[in-house]
Amino acid sequence: MCQKCACVESIFTLTHPVRRRAKNVSVLTSLSLTFEGNQTMFLHAAVQMIGRGLVKHVNTLHTSCGRLTTDKVLLMKLRKSTGYSFINCKNALEKFNNDITQAEIWLTEQAQREGWIKARRLEGRQAGEGLIGLFTQDRSAVMVEVNSETDFVARNKIFQQLVTNAALTALDHHQNIIDTQGYTKHELSTQDLLKLSMNKGSSLAELLALTIGCLGENLSVRRAVCLTVPPDWLIGTYVHGEVGCAQADIDMGRYGALVVFQGECSLGRKLAQHVVGEAPITLGNMEEQSCSQSETRFLSQTLLWEPSLTVSQFLRQQNAQVFDFMRFQCGEGRA
Repeated sequence: MCQKCACVESIFTLTHPVRRRAKNVSVLTSLSLTFEGNQTMFLHAAVQMIGRGLVKHVNTLHTSCGRLTTDKVLLMKLRKSTGYSFINCKNALEKFNNDITQAEIWLTEQAQREGWIKARRLEGRQAGEGLIGLFTQDRSAVMVEVNSETDFVARNKIFQQLVTNAALTALDHHQNIIDTQGYTKHELSTQDLLKLSMNKGSSLAELLALTIGCLGENLSVRRAVCLTVPPDWLIGTYVHGEVGCAQADIDMGRYGALVVFQGECSLGRKLAQHVVGEAPITLGNMEEQSCSQSETRFLSQTLLWEPSLTVSQFLRQQNAQVFDFMRFQCGEGRA
C-alpha cells in the first residue's frame, strides 16, 4: 500500500474501527492507481468513500501527505544505498524517525546478526555456483573463487561486491608479506581468507555473514591464489563465461586462468585461454612430447588454436617461456 493510502487508512481505522482493514487497503490502493499524480483528486475521492465523518480531517491529511512524500524519497535512497528489502528499510526509517544515517547503521547491525544465524543454519547446503574473480595490479595478480547456491544470486551486485572485496583483501595481504623481488605465490584456503581483515577493520568473515544475511543463501569464500612476478616476467589472464557486473576493475566469470611467462605481452591472453580450455594439471617441460589427446602436461598439450603444434613448439617459435599457471573452475571438486 502506498504512503498516501496508509495515511488515509490510519484515519479511516480510527473513525471506523469495525471495518475490515484488508478491504480498506484494496479500495485505497485502487484509488491511488486511478488518481496517480493528482493528490487532490485522490484525497477527495478517498474522503467521499470513507464518509462524511472524515471531512473535518482533510486539512490534517493533506498536510501529512507532504511529509510522507519526503519519507518515500528517503526510503528509495536507503534501499538503493543498502540493497535491503522495502519492508526492512521502511521499518528502519520509522524506528529512527526518518534519520537515514541511524537507519542504515541499524540495518547493517541487524543484517550482520541475522547473517551469522543464517550462516550457521545454511552451512550444510551445497554451494556449487558462484564466480571466479580475477584482478591484476602492476606485477601482481589475484584469482579468487566465491560460491553461492544459485547462479541467480551470483549475478547479484551485492554478491559481486563480496567477490571484489575478497580479491582485493587477499591481494593486499599478499603484497604486505612478500619480501623479495623474485617470483612469489601464495595459495589461500577458506580458513585463511576468513581470517583476513579489510581496510575498514572488519574481517572478511563478517562481510560474508552480512552478505548471507542480505541474500539468504549459503555462500562460501572458497579459495584464492596471489602472485607477484619479477620485472622481466609477465602475467597472462583470461576469464571465460564473463558476467556483466558493476565491478569495472575485476573480471568475473565461471572459469579463470593466470599464466606466468616471458615473451610478447600479446601471448598472455592466448596462453591463459588454452589453460581454461584444455585444463592442464602440471606444467611439464619443453623437451617432453605429447602422448595422447588426454595429455595433462601443459607444455606437451596440443595448442588450442593451432592443433598442428604443441604448446612447447609454439613457445620456441615465439622465443617465449612459461614458468607457471593456475586455473580455477567455479564449483570444481564439489560433491
